[in-house]
Amino acid sequence: MRHIVLSTRHAALTLLVSAGAACAQTSPGALAVPATPTLEEQISGTAKLLQAISVVDSSVVWASGHGATWTRTTDGGRTWTAGVVPGDTLLEFRDVHARDAREAWLLAAGPGDRSRIYHTTTGGSIWQLRWTNDEPAGFYDCMDFWDERRGVVFGDAVEGSLRVLLTDDGGRTWRRLSNEALPAALPGEGGFAASGTCLITGPDGRAWIATGNSTRSRVIQTSDYGQSWTATESPVPAAEGAGLTSISMVDARVGTAFGGNLGVNDARADQVAHTTDGGRTWTLLPRLSLLGPVFGGAHVPGTDGRALVAVGPGGLDVSSDSGASWTTLDTRQWWGIGSGGPGATWVAGPNGRIARIRIR
Repeated sequence: MRHIVLSTRHAALTLLVSAGAACAQTSPGALAVPATPTLEEQISGTAKLLQAISVVDSSVVWASGHGATWTRTTDGGRTWTAGVVPGDTLLEFRDVHARDAREAWLLAAGPGDRSRIYHTTTGGSIWQLRWTNDEPAGFYDCMDFWDERRGVVFGDAVEGSLRVLLTDDGGRTWRRLSNEALPAALPGEGGFAASGTCLITGPDGRAWIATGNSTRSRVIQTSDYGQSWTATESPVPAAEGAGLTSISMVDARVGTAFGGNLGVNDARADQVAHTTDGGRTWTLLPRLSLLGPVFGGAHVPGTDGRALVAVGPGGLDVSSDSGASWTTLDTRQWWGIGSGGPGATWVAGPNGRIARIRIR
């Protein structure tokens, strides 16, 4: 979605921040969330705005951003190697999906042929262009994969029809799903290409898409690897430039959707909703501590669904009680988020800023 206002007013720093989020009581065998999550800044190797993160494990992480930029670590962030995809330095890579230290996909978001998909199997030394949008009014927002062969990409509505791309050959080729397989789009409906988290895949062919920019915010979902989709409404308010921006699922039933109004950065609003039935119904959660909208949110794997992290122009919030309460960990602007576990959550933002959050 085009309604993302960029800001790079904060310079990168190196610091360690702690916040007083209360420790949650966990069931036997579940990993406890500590009272003081830590934010450890790292050197990404670039000064470009970083918008998306893909965490493979506690060692291998990829991030992507503006200026056709990507960066990668294979040692948990002690060192990062940054690069630029040759050919067009104006591309904005607003999503990245990595399989391992060598293979990854980049989604460039933008109008018309500015939306593209690139693929590497060489750790970023060689990139191949796998798809280019051929609709001038098209704009693609986010992508994810179910497995090594099957993947999905979501784009804003064109002439009343949402856009979904599918691959079944590991992202080497992509086909656009027919309009008949998708619910009719609301006026102006689409995703927000803020952090690459408006789409998430799940077990047994499930996937969920968070939408907005219309009269209502919705979650579009599939249970057959993207062959057909249905829509349910969310209680998060929607309007032009407002609605759901991000979605995270603990499993096939429990998940959280995030959003807000991208034009209002100085107020709190109802921007978090929760589901326990796979996205068929949604209920509001308490408001975040940070001001403004959420650009990306994620459940932290390994915490039994209790630990959540949300980022946006107003800062970085954490929850240790499944979103019942929130504590601000940092007040600077953040865009991208990805989590592989309590010690393996990363966030990224302006000026190449990237940091690891440890929830021991």
